[in-house]
Amino acid sequence: MTGEVGVRGVSRARLQRPQRGASPAPPPMARIGGRGLLQAAAMLVFLQISSAFEVKDESGKVCIIANMSVSFSVEYPTKSHLQVANFTLPQNAEVLANKSTCGKENASAPVLAIGFGVGHLLEMNFTKASKQYRVEELTFYYNLSDTTLFPNSTGGAKAVSHKTDIQAKMDTRYRCFSTSQINMSNVIITLSNVTLEAYLVNNTLSKNETVCDADVTPSTTAVTTTTSQTPSTTSQAPTTPPQNPVTGKYNVTGTNGTCVLAHMGLQLNVTYHRKDGKTGLDVLNFDPVNTSFSGSCENSSAFLNLTFERTRLVFHFLLNTSTDKFFLQGVSVNTTLPSEATASTFEAVNNSMNELRATVGNSYKCNAEEKLRVTDDGSVNVFNAWVQVFKIDGNRFGAVEECQLDENNMVIPIIVGAALAGLVLIVLIAYLIGRKRSHAGYQTI
Repeated sequence: MTGEVGVRGVSRARLQRPQRGASPAPPPMARIGGRGLLQAAAMLVFLQISSAFEVKDESGKVCIIANMSVSFSVEYPTKSHLQVANFTLPQNAEVLANKSTCGKENASAPVLAIGFGVGHLLEMNFTKASKQYRVEELTFYYNLSDTTLFPNSTGGAKAVSHKTDIQAKMDTRYRCFSTSQINMSNVIITLSNVTLEAYLVNNTLSKNETVCDADVTPSTTAVTTTTSQTPSTTSQAPTTPPQNPVTGKYNVTGTNGTCVLAHMGLQLNVTYHRKDGKTGLDVLNFDPVNTSFSGSCENSSAFLNLTFERTRLVFHFLLNTSTDKFFLQGVSVNTTLPSEATASTFEAVNNSMNELRATVGNSYKCNAEEKLRVTDDGSVNVFNAWVQVFKIDGNRFGAVEECQLDENNMVIPIIVGAALAGLVLIVLIAYLIGRKRSHAGYQTI
């Protein structure tokens, strides 16, 4: 989706601030309120329909069952620049019998191979050790000659692979409603709403389950790491933050014309751990002049991809056909951190948002600063947002729907104005009454 990255006009500020204390930022909505809300939020994770897959042996016995939502972000070359394709695992994806296997004891391991499109393959290789099984490696084979997914591509077949942390006890199903991101060379694969099991015993998922750490203890790690050092060793007086970012104009054009029209200022805020044990804050204002942008459109899904310096943002908009409203469902962040940070990069995604919402055909507008929380450590702050998605007439914004923040900001001036008007009225009435009484004391001659 992106073009080449501009490197002029640097507007990144690196601040230092005290280590977070024992009151961490609230956990994401998808992790609050126990299993019931977790399941509801997982279903919200993008109104993406989870796909179910089974692998059987020659006798028809089921050995692997997997149910999951998968999305892909692939950077690929064209003749003039780099571009990014964003897409999800389609509903017509299917298990490839000639590449999937239940494996043989002490000889080969189970493999789930899912094929889709023109020569694309997502493969999970399972292994077991002692009383556990795991997805040892996730491999993605993709065909850049598929111009439907990769328009203007120079072609060629590619493959990337990466080890995963998906593991569970034998004879239990693995469950992870939370979103997880697997970053490989030029490819980001995002998994969510995952339920799977290998080495099945009775042709069906076990009633017992192994739950991923993200679903069980979403905030424990944050509390532990932030309280391991005393504030006296980390406190630094914060410097003056940068000014608000310049408002940029970004759009995405599909086969039916413009599908995303966005005017907004963008600021990325990332908190990171420094090598000296202190905490730093990296603030980056996007410079519209040097920001590359592109995207893709479908009937009910649209992507806006922006790249500035070594930072990439992906906005994922959805259409809720039942309410006829569009909204921002997900934001993905990939950025390089300063050399003083313990980690070289920051990568995160939140696919359970419900922001920048308006009726299709209308536009969403908000002058107030809005904070789009990606994780506890990263957020995208949006300034002077004016956005419209899907139904756009003549590249012009439709009727405006004001955000709640702007409406709230108008309440106080209205109240103050009403109070002043009331006070003036009271003074005027008191004056008239006093004047009438003063005239009553005189007799006409």
